[in-house]
Amino acid sequence: MTDDLAERLIDAQVAFSKRQLLDPGLFHTFVTEEVDGALRDASGLTLGEVVTPQMIKDTAIKFAVNMPLEGSIPELVGEIAGRLYRHPVNDAVHLTDVLDTRTFDELADAIGDMDVVRRVVREVIDSPVTVDVCVEVVTHAVDSAVLQDRSASEAGVRGLLAGALARLATPVLPAIETGVEKLTRTGAAFVLRSAGEESDNALVGSAHELWRNRSDDSVGRFRELVTADDVEDFVVVIFEFWKSFRETEYFRTLLGEGVDHFFDKYGDTSLVDLISDLGVEREDLVEEGMRFGLPIIAHLDERGLLDGILRRQFVPFYHSPEFRAVIDDL
Repeated sequence: MTDDLAERLIDAQVAFSKRQLLDPGLFHTFVTEEVDGALRDASGLTLGEVVTPQMIKDTAIKFAVNMPLEGSIPELVGEIAGRLYRHPVNDAVHLTDVLDTRTFDELADAIGDMDVVRRVVREVIDSPVTVDVCVEVVTHAVDSAVLQDRSASEAGVRGLLAGALARLATPVLPAIETGVEKLTRTGAAFVLRSAGEESDNALVGSAHELWRNRSDDSVGRFRELVTADDVEDFVVVIFEFWKSFRETEYFRTLLGEGVDHFFDKYGDTSLVDLISDLGVEREDLVEEGMRFGLPIIAHLDERGLLDGILRRQFVPFYHSPEFRAVIDDL
C-alpha cells in the first residue's frame, strides 16, 4: 500500500513540476519567486559568513594554476583567432566604424597625458641602449654603402666608379667606422635629449597623423601588416608565457593578495549588495533565467529526459524511512 501510494505521489509531483516548468507563464512566476526568495535570504548573509578567503584561493589556484592548458584549449583559441582574422566583415568595416576620429583624438590625448606614458618615454629616450641602437643603425648603413660593390648590377661608368670607391675605402674602413660612431653617438645623444622635452607632444601628434592617414582603411587592410601566421605565433607565445608565469610564486602571491583584498572590501557586505556592486540586478537574474531556462527545459522534455531528471529528485524521499514514518502515523 505504501509503495503504491509513493509511486502515485511521484507521478503526480512529476506531472505538476513539468506543467510548472514547461508553461511560459507559470515558469516566469516560478523564476521570479525563486529569484526574489533567494535575494531575500541573501540579504541577511554576508560573503564572509558563506565562504572563506582560503576556499576562493583554492578554487582560483585550481583553475588559474593547476588546470592543464594542453590539448584542445590552445588549439581552440588559435582556431577562433584565425576565424576572426579571416572573417569577411574585416573588409567591410572601416576603422572609423569601430572608433570615430573624435573618440580616437580624446583617447590619444588622454593616454599621452598619463604620467606612466611620460615616464616610459623618458626612460627610453634617456637610456644608453637607445643611443647604441642609433649608432648601430648608422654605422651599419655606412658599412654597407662602402662595401656594396654595385658594378655587377649597374653598367657603365657609374658601376665602375662604385666598385673602385668600395675597393679604395676598404683599407681605411676601421677609421671611417670609428669616426662615424663618435659623430653619431654625440649627435644621437644631443638629439634625444632635445627631443625629450617635446616627446610627449610628438608621440600624440604622430598618433593623430597616423590615424588620419589610415582612418578610412578597412580593418582587413591591416592583414598586410599582420599575417595569419603572425596571429598563430602570437597565440602560441601567449600560451607559452602563461604556462610558465602561472607556475611562479610571484603569480600565486599576487593571486592570493587579490583575493584577500576582495574579502577585505566585501567580507562584511551582504550577498545582495555584493552582486549589485558587481552590476547584477534582480531583473538581470530573472531575464537570464527565462532566456536559458525555458528553452533548455523544453528541449530536455522533447528528448524524453525531463521525467528522469525530476524522478531522480523525488524518488529517494518517497522511498525513505521519513516518508514511511509519516504514512504509518496517518
